[in-house]
Amino acid sequence: MIDELAHFLLIAEHGTFTEAARHAHLTQPALSASIRRLEERVGARLLSRGRHGATLTASGTAFLPRARATIAAFEDGRRAAREIEGLEAGEVRLGAGATVCTYLLPPIVAAFRRAHPGITFVLRESTTDEALDGLARGHLDLAIVTTKGGERWMTDELVLIAAPGTCDPLSAPFVTFRPGATTRQLVEKSFPDARIVMELGSIAAVKENVRAGVGVALVSRHAVEDDVARGRLVIVDDRRTPIARPLRIVHRGLDRLPPAAAALRAMLLERVRRKR
Repeated sequence: MIDELAHFLLIAEHGTFTEAARHAHLTQPALSASIRRLEERVGARLLSRGRHGATLTASGTAFLPRARATIAAFEDGRRAAREIEGLEAGEVRLGAGATVCTYLLPPIVAAFRRAHPGITFVLRESTTDEALDGLARGHLDLAIVTTKGGERWMTDELVLIAAPGTCDPLSAPFVTFRPGATTRQLVEKSFPDARIVMELGSIAAVKENVRAGVGVALVSRHAVEDDVARGRLVIVDDRRTPIARPLRIVHRGLDRLPPAAAALRAMLLERVRRKR
C-alpha cells in the first residue's frame, strides 16, 4: 500500500506516468498496475490520463493530502523505530527563516551536536509557506516560523535600519527580501507606499546594500546588533517600528516526532526558558 501511495504522489508531482515511472525506477505498465491496485482499494478513480499527461480527478484531489500525510506518518514511524532499536543514529530536519538560521540557531545547533554527535542534522532555510509545506510532505520534522499555530518560542523585533548619515531615511527606498518572505510581507503591510529597489535572498546581502547607502531595510534586531554597536548601521526612529514578530515551533504532533527531533524541540524550549 505504501508503494502505491508513493507512486500516486510521484504522478501528481510530475504530471506524467513517464516521468513518475522514471523516478520510481519502474516500467510504465508496472506503474499503471500499481495505480489500478490503489484505485481499487480506494474505490474511486484518482487520475485521468490524457494526451498531455495525467491530471487528478476530483477524488484524486481530495485524496492527495491524505496520501501525503500517510507517507509522512510511515516515514516518521520507520525512523523512530530504527532509532530506538539502535539501527540508525537518527536524524533531525529543521526548517526556518533566514534570521533564525543565521543569528538564533547556530549556538543551539552547536550545543545539540555536542550532546548528540551521532545524529545527522539538516537545517533548511525556508519561508514560512515552504517550511509548512515541508512538514506536510514529511520532508521536515520541525519548523520555526511566524504563524498562528504551533508552540510559542520567542518574539523577534523588526527595526528599520539605514547607513549612518543617511539624509531623510524615512523617504528612502527599501532593500528587502523576495516575495513570500515574512519580512517582505511586513514591509508591504506596515509601509504600503514603500518604493522597493532591491529584492535579495539573504540577510547579509540586505545589510551590505543598506550599508552602501542603497536604501533602508526592515530587519530583525538580532541581525544588526553587532553592526549598530560598531557604527556600521543605525536604527531609524519610526512610529511604525519596532514590529513584534512571534516565532513558533511547529510540527505534526508530539506523538509523531522522532526521538532526535523531540530532543531538539526540548533543547529549543529550554534555551528560551533559561533566558527568561
